[in-house]
Amino acid sequence: MKDKIIVIVGPTAVGKTAYSIELAKQFNGEVISGDSMQIYKTLDVGTAKVTPEEMDGIPHHLIDIKETDESYSVSDFQKDASEEIEKMIEKGKVPIVVGGTGLYIESLLYSVSHSGEAEPNFELRDELEEYAKKNSNQELWKKLDKIDPEAAEKIHPNNVRRVIRALEVYYETGQLFSSFQNERKKKEARYEAYIICLNTDRSLLYERINKRVDIMIEEGLVEEAQSLWKKLGPQANAQSTKGIGYQELFLYFNHQITLDEAVEKIKQNSRRYAKRQLTWFRNRLEKVHWYDFILEPEGKEKSFIEIKEFLKDE
Repeated sequence: MKDKIIVIVGPTAVGKTAYSIELAKQFNGEVISGDSMQIYKTLDVGTAKVTPEEMDGIPHHLIDIKETDESYSVSDFQKDASEEIEKMIEKGKVPIVVGGTGLYIESLLYSVSHSGEAEPNFELRDELEEYAKKNSNQELWKKLDKIDPEAAEKIHPNNVRRVIRALEVYYETGQLFSSFQNERKKKEARYEAYIICLNTDRSLLYERINKRVDIMIEEGLVEEAQSLWKKLGPQANAQSTKGIGYQELFLYFNHQITLDEAVEKIKQNSRRYAKRQLTWFRNRLEKVHWYDFILEPEGKEKSFIEIKEFLKDE
């Protein structure tokens, strides 16, 4: 019998944190963060890190475990989260994994490798899109064909988004997109997981994201990013600086854009990331239960009933 866990995913600003704490209280659970930026100490505002008040006594794990100049891989998360789950099961607690980092969640749930995957690089995407517009889709595809002919053979030159993704994986990781595609076929569940994906109407979600960014600015995101910038240096390339909110403000600190432009970029990149998160959860996770607690709050009670049934001993 595989261990039972609850997994809550969804795009940014959709209410995962509050819901996870409600679940933990209801079902004697503890929370494991599945967010690639909340692992860093001092990066609180920009990562929308859960506060001690919000935790309300519920233990949270894999938050504030790394300094901002340290790196942390998907395999590190897989190992650490698996160990935390094991400890919780031994204590009779229900493990509740919460996060928006698709790579983390998938690596924990399934026996797959992510050697050829990468988090999105929006600046690189913009450059490649511009290249395709100026030189043609075919010329962009030729770039991929030179680097990874196996991937190029399976992607039509006019599928610009897919071509860009394959190039992005190579430029960000140094590994071929095709090697990752081959590895994806080996996918076996490691846990008996009840997966919940929270979502809402897209325009409402985008509105919430924009509002959240405004609140982050009010709560000191600029100062938090500046502290990181000063600590790691103007040309910093640490993993912690790649998060949305930090990378855009670094451009501002380096006098490349204005503060207003940086804020707009944060909103735009956050919206793009939310869209990508949803695509990932739809395509990469299995047996997902979709809920919209913003427009249909009554669904929350239904989810409690279904989870109670799921957690029953056979």
